[in-house]
Amino acid sequence: MAKTKPLTNTEVKQAKGKEKVYKLSDGDGLQLRVKPNGNKSWLLDYYKPYTKKRTSIGLGGYPAISLADARKLKSKFRELLAKDIDPKEYKDDHERIQLEAVSNTFKHIATNWFEIKKTQVSENYGIDLWRSLENHLFPELGKLPISKVTAPKVIEVIKPLAAKGSLETVKRFCQRLNEIMTYSVNTGLIHANPLSGLRAAFQKPVKENMPTISPEELPELMKDLSYASIKLVTHLLIEWQLHTMVRPSEAAGAAWREINLENKVWEIPADQMKKKRGHNVPLTEQTIELLNRLKPISGHREHIFPGDRNPRTHLNEQTANMALKRMGYENRLVAHGLRALASTTLNQQGFDGDLIEAALAHVDKNEVRRAYNRADYLERRRVMMGWWSEYIELAKQGKVGVSNATLKIVG
Repeated sequence: MAKTKPLTNTEVKQAKGKEKVYKLSDGDGLQLRVKPNGNKSWLLDYYKPYTKKRTSIGLGGYPAISLADARKLKSKFRELLAKDIDPKEYKDDHERIQLEAVSNTFKHIATNWFEIKKTQVSENYGIDLWRSLENHLFPELGKLPISKVTAPKVIEVIKPLAAKGSLETVKRFCQRLNEIMTYSVNTGLIHANPLSGLRAAFQKPVKENMPTISPEELPELMKDLSYASIKLVTHLLIEWQLHTMVRPSEAAGAAWREINLENKVWEIPADQMKKKRGHNVPLTEQTIELLNRLKPISGHREHIFPGDRNPRTHLNEQTANMALKRMGYENRLVAHGLRALASTTLNQQGFDGDLIEAALAHVDKNEVRRAYNRADYLERRRVMMGWWSEYIELAKQGKVGVSNATLKIVG
């Protein structure tokens, strides 16, 4: 068989369109295809590995791909064939990987991760989490392919926060970034998490407990609260949180539909809780009285503590904090510290520590004990919560330290 004579640049350039499509061969499977309209393109004919089925792959159009370029591509693909790799499959995989790299940006992957994450946290926490990504990470990292997110780039983004001393914020970003990158690994988008050691690049925040007061200072707080120049709904919110021992966001977001007066229980749904686990709070005589005072104000609305500007929603979870600050408790007590005040008092009075942890909605890591506790603790917690409400009433009267011994009931 005569060997195919290689094409010349002149032959390729001067090839004209005919009535039908035709091909000019350069040898070793490389073909110049010429269409009737004069358009020219390169093809490589080859036999597929293993099946030996004849096929072809497009190498690009002329003159964008010159004769020399086409020959280089032919040599590259012939090398693949020598290794039993199908050039067309190789090209398609390479283009797919490139397309995924461009489309799988950090923001796109973070969005997919958040769809799962938000089912595991409370609604308010989820909103804050997403807002933090939008404000601090997406502007610099959002359009970056996930495969291009590296520790040095992320450190440059977070460094200004660390310089300002916002070390707790830096810590949270490191945690969230690692969760997003781990999600990327688990979904096959990257092979390893390049941010696994990110925390080590920044100074650790000094853990600070939420400011709170001692049980002995509770009478002073109740007296200050009674004279405080704050709105009635805010006043009742602080008392409600104190009695129920819930978190500020859970108290502010309380809804009338969650109140079960027949069983005297506040049934907080899972989506309102930090750990995404429903939480039942026994209602005492005092908390029911608070509800009675609120009924004329918000009983016709969805939320127990309606917002000032928009009563169709609820008070902001920071409302109680701002009120305590105006009352002179800045750096002494925050709304979250009311939980610590309750915990300290109940522990000092000898109540069962597991009961107190259950009242605070802290999740027991022991699953077997947790299941038992949830089934067994409600009635025992009802006794403890009743004692705590009575204790608060005594504090209002300035009698704590005199009659509280008669109230002591060990759970």
